[in-house]
Amino acid sequence: MQSFISDTLDSILKTTKSFEDVEFILPSQRAGVFVKQALKNKITTGFLPRISNIGNFIEDVSGMKKADSVQLLFYFYSIYKKEENNPDTFDVFSSWAFTVLQDFNEIDQHLINAREIFVYLRDIHRLRKWSVSGTFQETELMKDHFAFMEKLHKLYTIFYEFLITEKKGYQGVIYRESVKCIDEFISKNTKKKFFFIGFNALNAAEEFLFQRMLEAENTEVYWDIDQTFYESNHQAGSFIRKYKTRWNYYQKNPIQTVATHFSAPKNIQIIGASKNITQIKYAGELLSKFSSHNNTALVLADESLLPITLNSLPENVDAINITMGYPLKDVPTTSLLLTIFQLFINQEKLQKKEHHLFYYKDVVALLKHPAIYQLLQIEEHNIADSVSQVIVASNTTFVNQERIAEFFAQIPLETKNVILPLFNPFTTVDDFLSRILNLIIVLKEVANELEKEYLYRFYTAFIQLQNLHDTFNYIQDLKTLQQFFKQLIQSESLSFQGEPLQGLQLMGVLETRVLDFENVIITSVNEGVLPGNNQQNSFIPFDVKIEFGLPTYKEKDALFSYHFFRLLQRAKNIYILYNTEHDVFGSGEKSRFVTQLEMMRNDVKEEIISPKITTTVPQQKEIAKNEEVLEKLRELAKKGISPSALTNYLYNPIAFYKQKILKIKEFDDVEETVAANTMGTVVHDTLEALYKPFEGKFISVEIITKMQQKTKELIVFYFSEHFKNGDISTGKNRLIFEVANRFVINFLKQEKELLKDDSNQLKIIATEQTLATQITIDGFDFPIKIHGQVDRIDELNGVTRIIDYKTGKVDALNLKVLDFNVLPELKYHKAIQVMLYTYLYTQHTNHDFTKPLEAGIISFKNLKNGFLKMNFSANYKNPDNQITEEKLEAFMDEIKEMLKDLYNPETSFIEPTDLKY
Repeated sequence: MQSFISDTLDSILKTTKSFEDVEFILPSQRAGVFVKQALKNKITTGFLPRISNIGNFIEDVSGMKKADSVQLLFYFYSIYKKEENNPDTFDVFSSWAFTVLQDFNEIDQHLINAREIFVYLRDIHRLRKWSVSGTFQETELMKDHFAFMEKLHKLYTIFYEFLITEKKGYQGVIYRESVKCIDEFISKNTKKKFFFIGFNALNAAEEFLFQRMLEAENTEVYWDIDQTFYESNHQAGSFIRKYKTRWNYYQKNPIQTVATHFSAPKNIQIIGASKNITQIKYAGELLSKFSSHNNTALVLADESLLPITLNSLPENVDAINITMGYPLKDVPTTSLLLTIFQLFINQEKLQKKEHHLFYYKDVVALLKHPAIYQLLQIEEHNIADSVSQVIVASNTTFVNQERIAEFFAQIPLETKNVILPLFNPFTTVDDFLSRILNLIIVLKEVANELEKEYLYRFYTAFIQLQNLHDTFNYIQDLKTLQQFFKQLIQSESLSFQGEPLQGLQLMGVLETRVLDFENVIITSVNEGVLPGNNQQNSFIPFDVKIEFGLPTYKEKDALFSYHFFRLLQRAKNIYILYNTEHDVFGSGEKSRFVTQLEMMRNDVKEEIISPKITTTVPQQKEIAKNEEVLEKLRELAKKGISPSALTNYLYNPIAFYKQKILKIKEFDDVEETVAANTMGTVVHDTLEALYKPFEGKFISVEIITKMQQKTKELIVFYFSEHFKNGDISTGKNRLIFEVANRFVINFLKQEKELLKDDSNQLKIIATEQTLATQITIDGFDFPIKIHGQVDRIDELNGVTRIIDYKTGKVDALNLKVLDFNVLPELKYHKAIQVMLYTYLYTQHTNHDFTKPLEAGIISFKNLKNGFLKMNFSANYKNPDNQITEEKLEAFMDEIKEMLKDLYNPETSFIEPTDLKY
């Protein structure tokens, strides 16, 4: 394959033999490496020409240097503050200043008369204020905007003059100045020869410079264009056709190097793939089929997919050169630094700054970040785990520095002096930046080679912020600093080191300029990506841009059209991938460039691919009972099985196995919002405290009245016991506290209504009574203990009642059992618990079944239905609530069958396929 660079050099070598006073100017620095390599293969001895990019060239012509965007922002704010009576704060200013600087840059690059365009904009806004009646209603926001537009030209002029004095600025200033200096530059370099290679879309300043250089007759321009686009009305050739018709030089001279490669036979495949990940994985599959990658480019139209791509390259890619940087926002150190910022941002947000308290999640996130966690390791023990455990044990939502410092006694002083100050109260930005820099220095000592690379990049970024802050002192608070840090990591990236002339080339679309490859894979060729969407952040409206000849999205589309089709000109194997899904990652519409390509050629193959799907039959979790498991079950039989443990086994045997055999507990965490079980415990404990003193006694209306007076005090006390340091004064927790309080109040109110009828006699027999008994099962050589705690046992008008409190919703149907064979069903699990409590009570008291016995539930979410009783009758008019000895025996026969299943060595623990929760 004869590349554009090779063709161009062959043409240059026909007339130029010595390169001592020759300069090649290219669109990008990267193309220079390929030019050097190609030239080295074509000449045997002599000097290489000077090879520079267009940015270096205009700096040479103008005598100015390009300033970075953050530095420019600080300079611009200095100017703005002097000119504005009531200036915005720096963080507000930075939110609009970047857009203004972008507009300034565009105006200068295209040599627009700044005064004219700003006066034009000002007049547009004055017209908007004008009304025939003179009663235009102006809001404060509109006043601010109109005032801003009035001052825009003044700000531009003063800032421009300042940058000229400083000899550095944004690219537009350098272009405008280079136009002023070009004649002087040409006169100083009459003996030099200049070659502009591979350009296409030029701004007005570049057009002027190119024409002046061509007229000086010491310059040649080599355009990279194909006849297919140049001689038709195709968008990709629009710029060069314009130069041909408008430039005086081309009235007499032909356009150099118009090629005819696009019409040659090619293997072109257009592949639609669902989701970005499928595109990238398929690109990896294509690469795996190539025997060599030396003349292959993988082009990412969406550069944010680089991290996925790096993890999807096949094993046969042994050499790779990556021309785009790895985003700084994706490296682990970014999450660490954002966590440190979050520590103080949340402190202020949650109004804990005055007391120097930190939100526990932020503290744990910082201490358990891999970089910090590594520093806190002492032999087999880690300080971060200790801090986390204590926070959970004490249910501490907010932690102070002193509490953390208590744990740091064991770690080396050098480390302690860096980590502990991270929790110091925020005082100044300078102090905060010093903390970060000190931390980076310590992390460097334990970092691997790769980690050192990005730690160094962060170190230089924070040094830059510190220097700018020391010079200007505009950043006064942490929020602004965080905003700047985020802005910095969004635009910055880590450069890869590689051999640019070997192996696979992984690049962005702009990096492909001037370069040619035999095999090209382009991903994300979707509308909205290539070309991008037509949204442009600017204070200059679309119609004003057209009026003054500023580029709009149309020119941007034409530029990307050129880049896309230029990349295909000399390629032989072309694979174009696009995302077919309409989702947040893309429109699902293939690029218009693909449609154009299909219309231009008849050798395009198209297909839709999807990921390979391997269907696997979901297997139920199954754990067989070996001797160890059976031994644990025997231990459990001795220790005791509770009604809730038995229903847990019926619901999910695997969960039972984890809890009772493996003894795996749920992970403890800080309870910020009161959990349902915590609220249930508080209600149970409160009722126990109220009724316990009256065990064995009859309850009266007067007693209930006294109970009502103690309710709130007890609720508060038990919340402090079970919710520990949690705050119940505000938010959701306050609502849950009020609900718990209302549950108890409503319950006591119902009791009172019951006792107002003098015929009702209520005697409390026991509250929260722990009962146990042993049962023997045929075929078992050991008894099984059943134990449980009954919430309340009372006697109402001679009927003994076994009562279980439930803070959740229970319906009467849950306790309606006509046949004990249905008990294993989930809806009857509460009935199992109530009946087992009843069985335990009858065994404990040797109950005389001639006395009436009932059992049931009081549901606090269903209080209006009162005491929900066990019911053994299908006739809703005549319920059967009596628990007889025969019914209990039939019930226990069913329970024994369940226990036989539990202890059967042949029955495995199997997870049900239809788990509801």
